[in-house]
Amino acid sequence: MASNKILVIDDTTVVRVKVREMLPPGNFEVLEAKDGLEGLNFILQEKLSLIMLDFLLPKMSGWEVFQKVQADPELRKIPLVIMSGRKEEVTEKITEPFEYFEFLGKPFDQKQLINAIKLAMSKAKQPRPELVAVGAGVAVKNSTVATSSSVANTATVATPTAANIAMPTVASNATPTVGGVSEAEINALNEKIVKMQAEIDGLKKQLTQVVTFIKQKIK
Repeated sequence: MASNKILVIDDTTVVRVKVREMLPPGNFEVLEAKDGLEGLNFILQEKLSLIMLDFLLPKMSGWEVFQKVQADPELRKIPLVIMSGRKEEVTEKITEPFEYFEFLGKPFDQKQLINAIKLAMSKAKQPRPELVAVGAGVAVKNSTVATSSSVANTATVATPTAANIAMPTVASNATPTVGGVSEAEINALNEKIVKMQAEIDGLKKQLTQVVTFIKQKIK
């Protein structure tokens, strides 16, 4: 029985088959998902050694799957390769450099695939900042979250990417509460942070458009 499982989430059969055929022979099993929802179910149910995730998917986008994976302290430890034919679609949501996952542009050859997998496994081992629960609030170490009011007053907004938002790790022998906050409350706060990041990204994009428009008018 295969000791390692690789999940390929892509709505194109050709890509899934291509990845399977390009992988060198080894002690692993390749699982395939044709949409984001099916892929997420595999992620939640299987013990995976690697996830290859297309960014544009039906039913649930790769971006949504990525956010859910990053919101779980255990799932985000799985090496991840994000695939897309247009890199700008990824960088609109997640800014470079990609610290904790590897990007693989389509189309790709076997050498590029193997190299992306190796880099993804290396990046997955990188230490990440942790969220620290303080009373009813959550403080983010080494990151700054900009509010909508600050967006209105400045053209440069420093915000953490979804990949850099670290979630609290709860040890298996830990108590069900952390700093007086239950695990369920922490998970709810994590989901809110992910949603906040998406909203901030949207505001940043709008702000950039406004600044560009103003510059064109004053030329």
